[in-house]
Amino acid sequence: MARKPWHGINVATALPFNDDLSVDFDGFADHVRWLADNGMDGVCPNGSLGEYQTLTPEERARVVEVAVEAAPDGFNVMAGAAAYGSQEACRWIEQAGQAGARSVLLLPPNAYRADRRTVVEHYRAAAAVGLPIVAYNNPIDTKVDLLPDLLAELHGEGLIVAVKEFSGDVRRAYEVRELAPELDVLVGSDDVLLEIGLAGAVGWIAGYTNAFPNACKKAYDLATSGRPEDAVEALALYRDLHPLLRWDSKTEFVQAIKLSMDLVGRKGGACRPPRLPLPPETAERITAQTHAVISKGLN
Repeated sequence: MARKPWHGINVATALPFNDDLSVDFDGFADHVRWLADNGMDGVCPNGSLGEYQTLTPEERARVVEVAVEAAPDGFNVMAGAAAYGSQEACRWIEQAGQAGARSVLLLPPNAYRADRRTVVEHYRAAAAVGLPIVAYNNPIDTKVDLLPDLLAELHGEGLIVAVKEFSGDVRRAYEVRELAPELDVLVGSDDVLLEIGLAGAVGWIAGYTNAFPNACKKAYDLATSGRPEDAVEALALYRDLHPLLRWDSKTEFVQAIKLSMDLVGRKGGACRPPRLPLPPETAERITAQTHAVISKGLN
């Protein structure tokens, strides 16, 4: 299969802030380069992990520009283009293309519980801009569910090239493959990496790679190799990582991943409000889980 810009591991990047909570663009550029040096295939800036909802339009645009500028040759940038309005989403897709991004990640309209017709029109407008679109199915947060038959319709019309599947229902990977064989399924939540990888995923939009890129890459490579013998090794590694990986589907995922980054020597740091510091007991739990992974040499 030809390698596409949305294939492989594209890291949903956390965004570092300065002490005054202004964006640390130099730190972000350093993080993009570090991820490339550690075997990642690309980055996905301005996703939820990048706290895009708290950024000014100028900051949000600059985040994409910095990611592209910092990316070495062949390193992908898949910009998050989510917005409440379809016109605004289209403007973000245009901005991503002008900055040099090669694809975009796009949620369905979610200002309200959109119906099927609204979802299709939203992706039609977005696709008309011209960049490849990876649909982001996150019914937990958006209350809009891109069911397999709807994804097949969107793909059949040429509106999307892939889906970041975050529903947590691993059975969907098989139904999507049956209804739309050419639609690429990407692992959308860290804690279903093994299940969706074994089901045929060709990519992973990953969170905990911000802290443990090498261990996560090994787990992904084993889970997607297609070799039965690799599945046994993948399962053992996945079990070691899973206490951390499951934070990716919890409300505190941004703070959790940033804390683990701090503990492994990367700059995670604070979040912008309304996200608050973790309660002490939660921080202690994540700290212990992170040290457990480090102690096993998985960093």
